Amino acid sequence: MVAVFSADSKSTGTSGLTVKIGRYVRSPSTRMAAFVGALTYLSYAYAHNSGTNLALIGVSLFIGVFLPSYAKLSNKAELWANNRFGFVTAGRLGRFVPQYFFNLVVFWVMLAGGALNRGGMASVGGVAGAALLTSLASQGAQYLGLFLYQRGIGDANRNVLIGLSVNLILTALGTAGIPLAREAFLVLGLLLGGVLFGIGLLSDLRSKFAPKGGIGLYFGTFNPFHNTHLSIVRRALEERELDRVIIHPTLVPRAHAEAFRKGEIYVARLENGFQIYDKTDKADLNVDYFPTGRMFLPPETRKALIELALAEAGMAGKVEVAYMRETYDSKGFQGVIAAIKKAYPRTRLHGLHGTDYGGMLVRQIYDECGWIYPWRILRRDNVSATAIRRGAKGMTSNVVTDVLTQLSANVPVVVAGGRRFRNDNGVLTEGV
Repeated sequence: MVAVFSADSKSTGTSGLTVKIGRYVRSPSTRMAAFVGALTYLSYAYAHNSGTNLALIGVSLFIGVFLPSYAKLSNKAELWANNRFGFVTAGRLGRFVPQYFFNLVVFWVMLAGGALNRGGMASVGGVAGAALLTSLASQGAQYLGLFLYQRGIGDANRNVLIGLSVNLILTALGTAGIPLAREAFLVLGLLLGGVLFGIGLLSDLRSKFAPKGGIGLYFGTFNPFHNTHLSIVRRALEERELDRVIIHPTLVPRAHAEAFRKGEIYVARLENGFQIYDKTDKADLNVDYFPTGRMFLPPETRKALIELALAEAGMAGKVEVAYMRETYDSKGFQGVIAAIKKAYPRTRLHGLHGTDYGGMLVRQIYDECGWIYPWRILRRDNVSATAIRRGAKGMTSNVVTDVLTQLSANVPVVVAGGRRFRNDNGVLTEGV
């Protein structure tokens, strides 16, 4: 469905600026930042008795205004580390380092400005120790909040906000040297940080010292399935000596499904067979809704392309294309993995993944679903689904190229690989 925007949303000049300011103020991220800034002030004002301190007031205002921008920088640092190294520990360090230095500066400014109790700060290791502990606890709390959300407990943003709030209050009390609060601050930081980085390190070790044999899992958008995807499957079968690989394409990602439900994004138009997503006036200005792009082939079409490409490459006998719509829609890839484990009990599982945003998200799911051996693929070629969606040629197998050409022409019936599909605005349905 294509939404129609009012003229106000495209206005310029003073009225356009007013609309943008209004949307920014109403943004959930803006409200969350304001809440964190206010909580920072109240927590430290109470714990350190510094309600009128200008350094505390300034830091609280800064956090309340610039927290969304800081969060974006942290995300970019983690993405860079993931793409460069492909290890969970590297990505978490990529996020941790800027957060640690941010907290280091914040504590230094407040201590120099007289907003903090010097004795209390000394009892937790001074500025460096307090910054380290609160950064570790913050990372762990966010991970825990998202972990619970993936299992249907709470809302992602609300879970993260609760975790950050608890950590913030405990940090304020702990750095003031208040008995029990100080010990709880020390334990929480070391415990959550240890668990976070410990899980990542175990995952990285499993990826390096994985045994041979078993079944490979390969999840992703495959938007569309290209030559490097085929190469990855071949390599995994050979290097890990796998009996088979089960591929399951992402259907509608949970983040997108939630945004559709809230009316924050919509399908704006059809272009060369791809559905083009766009944001509505309800969208949060501080949220990146499309980290993997805004052009998507429908899931039914992506499944058909994977099957056609595998058949053409002579790999259909070693690779299964799964499509558990009901399971995926209700429980995500966690549910898909549970179903595969039930179908193949006591079978060693290997998780194939890339190192981009989507690939590392899949890696996290593998880690959360038990003892799966990751198999990371560092992308060093120029083949990418993004380039294909932008018009690049020669990156897909002949049959995929043929189907994409027919979709671009919007023919009513697509014929490829000896199969016939009805084409309903890019959605391929076999059996015509």
